[in-house]
Amino acid sequence: MAGGVLLLCLLLGHTHTYTHCHTWRPCTDLLPLDLLARVLPRPGQAPPTQVRIVQSRGSRGLRLAGASTTALSFPASQIFTNCDFFPEEFSLVATVKTSGLSARSEYILSLVEEAADRLLLGLRVSEDRLDFLVTPPGAGRRSRLSFRDVRLADGGWHTLTLAVSGPHATLTVDCGIAVETVAAAAFPGALSTRGCSFFIGSRRKRRRGRFSGLLRQLVLLPGSDASRRLCPTSDPELAELSVPGVLASTPPQPGGGPVTGPAYEAELRVGPAPPPCSGTQQGQLWFSPERRGLFICTANTWIPLLQNQQRLDYVEDYQDVYTSSETFDVEVFPVPSEGLFMATANRDSRPGSGIYRWRAGRFELYQNISTQEARAWKHFTIDDKLFLVVANSRESERELSVIYLWSVRRRRFVRYQTLETHAALDWEAFRILNDSFLVVANHRRDSNHNIHSVIYRWNPHTQLFEVNQTLATSGAYDWEFFSVGPYHFLVVANTFDGLSTSISSTVYVWVDGCFQRFQDIPTEGATDWEMFQIDGRYFLAVANSQKVVDRGPSLYSINSTVYELNRLTQSFIRFQDIPTHSAVDWEFFTVGEQKFLVVANSHDGSSYSLNSVIYRWQGYEGFVPVHSLPTFGCRDWEHFSTDEGAFLIYSSATSRLSKVFKLKTY
Repeated sequence: MAGGVLLLCLLLGHTHTYTHCHTWRPCTDLLPLDLLARVLPRPGQAPPTQVRIVQSRGSRGLRLAGASTTALSFPASQIFTNCDFFPEEFSLVATVKTSGLSARSEYILSLVEEAADRLLLGLRVSEDRLDFLVTPPGAGRRSRLSFRDVRLADGGWHTLTLAVSGPHATLTVDCGIAVETVAAAAFPGALSTRGCSFFIGSRRKRRRGRFSGLLRQLVLLPGSDASRRLCPTSDPELAELSVPGVLASTPPQPGGGPVTGPAYEAELRVGPAPPPCSGTQQGQLWFSPERRGLFICTANTWIPLLQNQQRLDYVEDYQDVYTSSETFDVEVFPVPSEGLFMATANRDSRPGSGIYRWRAGRFELYQNISTQEARAWKHFTIDDKLFLVVANSRESERELSVIYLWSVRRRRFVRYQTLETHAALDWEAFRILNDSFLVVANHRRDSNHNIHSVIYRWNPHTQLFEVNQTLATSGAYDWEFFSVGPYHFLVVANTFDGLSTSISSTVYVWVDGCFQRFQDIPTEGATDWEMFQIDGRYFLAVANSQKVVDRGPSLYSINSTVYELNRLTQSFIRFQDIPTHSAVDWEFFTVGEQKFLVVANSHDGSSYSLNSVIYRWQGYEGFVPVHSLPTFGCRDWEHFSTDEGAFLIYSSATSRLSKVFKLKTY
C-alpha cells in the first residue's frame, strides 16, 4: 500500500498528496517543458543541419529537411530527472502550420523505446484528424484516441492543446470550443520512459510519417490543462506557452541594427500583383515576373531585394472596354484560385454594374449585378472570405448599399448584407488590430449635405457589419484610410456644405477605440484623397473639383494639392500645388524605382474632352508632368499588373467607353 501511495505522489504531484508525502517530488517539474528548445540552438547559434528555420506569415517555425536521415531527438531522462514515469495528467501544446501533408499521416511528436523501436506515445496528424497514440505497459497493441474534423492543412498557423486526465482527453484548437473524447481505459499510471527518447516531427528515423509543415511550439505541461494558461488571447492561432528564443525573434526592420541569430528562410510567393503585406506576412518573399524582382515584406511594405529596375518609356492604347452605361468607378482585385477581376460602377440599374475577368490578356464580362446608380466599389477580405461592397446613390424611399460575398461553390458574387446609406459615393475598408471596418461616404439626404457618414465594425459572432461610429461630414465624396507607424488615420473629402465648396476636409486619428479629429485641411470641392509614401515620407494628394463663387460661373480649372506629413508639427503641410481641371481622382503607382501620380481631369467648364496627366516624382522638384493622355469625362484611374505587364485603366462618367493603357518600359 505504501508503494502505491509513493507512486501516486510521483505521478500526480497534487497538493493534498504532498501533505502525506512531502519528502517526494514528481518525476519532472510541474512547469511548461519546452520540447523544441531541447533540440534547437540558443539565439545566435546555428541550427542543426537537419532543420531549416522558415519565416511564414510573420512568425518563424522549423521545417525538417527532407533529405536528412538524422532525426531530431533527445533522451527522455533530460526532463524526467526524478524518476522514469510519464505524468498521468498532462497537456501537450503544439503550434503548427501546413498547407498539405506529404504522407497519409505525419507525426508531430513521438516517444520511442529505443532498444525495441517501440512507440510508447505519439501525436499524429492527417488531413482531417488528430490521433493520440499510447502503448500501455504490458499491452501488445497500442490504443488510439482520435479527434475528427480537425482541419489544419489550410496554410495558416494553428495552436493545438491536448489535455489528458485519466480516460478523458480534450482538444482545443486556436482557443476555440474544447472537444472531449473518452477512451476505453485511463491513461496508464506507470508508463516508464527508461531507455526512451523524444523525437520531434517524426517517428524515430523513419522518413515516412515525418512532419512536412512548420513547427513553432511544442510544450509538455504536467499536471494541468494548458488551455487555461493560453486562452483567451488576442492571437489564438499563435497562442504562446513557451516558444524557443530562436523562433521568437522578429525579422529586421528597415534602418534597424544588424540581424542577430541564425539565418532563416522565408516563404516565396510568385505572381504579378503584390500579395498582402501586413503583420502576418512580415518576412515573406514575393517574386514578381512582371517587375523582374524579388521583394520582402517589411513594415507593411514590399521592399526590393533584387530587381531589374525598369523605367517608364511611353503609354500605349491597349483595350476598349464598353460597359452597359456610364462608369463612375472601377475596382481591380484578385480572386484566389480564379484570377484578376474588375468591378465597374455603372449608372443604370439594368443590367446594372459589371464584373469583368482578365482572360488571355483582356477584360471580359463575367457577371452582371443589379445596382442603383452605383458610384463606387470596394473589395476586402475577412478571414478567407472575399467581399465586394457597392455604393448605391439613387434616391429612393429607403436607400440601400449592398455587400456581396464571393461564393466559391457558385463562382459568383452573391448578396450578403444590406446597409442603409444616403446618396453613398464611396466605401473604404480597413483593419485595425484584429478588427475589420467599413466606412461609407454619405453625400446628402434629400437636399441636406451636412449629415453623418457611418463607420461599421465587423462582428465575428454574427458575421455581420454593425454601426460603430458616426462622423459629421459635408457632402462627403471619398474616404482614405492609412497608417503611420502605430497610428491609424481616416481622411474625408468634403465637397459641399449647401452653400460653398470652399470648406475643410478633415483628417481623423484613431484614439481609445474611436476616430477623433486630428486636422482640418482647406479644400475646394474635394472629391478624392490619395495617400502614398516615398522614401519614408508620407504624402496626401487631394483632388479639388470646383470652386463655387457668389457671382459668375463656377471655376473648374483650379489647383489640386499634395500635402506632406511634418513630424515636427505633427500635421500635414502644403507641399505642391498642381493645376487640374475638375479633378476627381488621383492614382499613385510605381514603375521600378520611379514614382508616379496620374490625375483624372473631368471638366474645364466647357468640355469633357481633356488630357489627364501622368506626373513623375523628381525629388526636390516634386511631381512634374511627363505624359498627357486624351480622356473623355474621366472619372477614375486604376493601376494593375498581370503576366502581360503593367496597365492603367480609366472610367468615363459621360460615356460607355472605358480604356485600358499599357505601360511600356525599358
